[in-house]
Amino acid sequence: MTERSRFKRASYLAIRALCRLACVTLFQIRCSGHQHVPAEGGVLVCSNHQSYLDPILLGLGFRRHCNYLARDTLFRFGPFARLIAFVDAIPLDREGGGLRGLKETLKRLKRGEMVLIFPEGTRCHDGNISPLKPGFLVLARRSGAALLPMALDGAFAAWPRRAWIPRPGVVRVCIGEAISAERAKTLSDAQLLAEVESRIRACHVEARRRRRGD
Repeated sequence: MTERSRFKRASYLAIRALCRLACVTLFQIRCSGHQHVPAEGGVLVCSNHQSYLDPILLGLGFRRHCNYLARDTLFRFGPFARLIAFVDAIPLDREGGGLRGLKETLKRLKRGEMVLIFPEGTRCHDGNISPLKPGFLVLARRSGAALLPMALDGAFAAWPRRAWIPRPGVVRVCIGEAISAERAKTLSDAQLLAEVESRIRACHVEARRRRRGD
């Protein structure tokens, strides 16, 4: 696992605490399924994608440090760029195929870290889940990391695609049971893709049910 300085670890915890306070206040965020998060080892977290807020909202569900991918264009905005670099975001050049970002992701997974990705490839258009793209399977196979499905609901309503800024709302997050590397090895790529998608969709159904208070 990466050795981070005491200052950086403390700062990360402070930033997360501030984000938690803001998200509880603005979005009444609640998360279920913490018991499914592996305590150690590489973990490829796979979630649906509803808004720009998702990395923050999802990251609050973990006690472990969680890395996430960010478009390289986000690293061009001064203070924000320094902030996401400080919390170890991985720049992803989508126009160039994202090879450098994927290599860094693989490196961190092999070091035993958690990395959050969005297998849909982009934010949804209506709050529902689009079919997953299979590219993340290469990372899972080569890293030997566990696959952790999760989903959130309410973020799309809080910050839809056409809105400039988020608005208050209710967000629920659900973490599903992880797929171990050993289990993944017994499945073909098609089977593993279907299994991950099925679990993300199940998490989304549960998150939506909890958000609606059913």
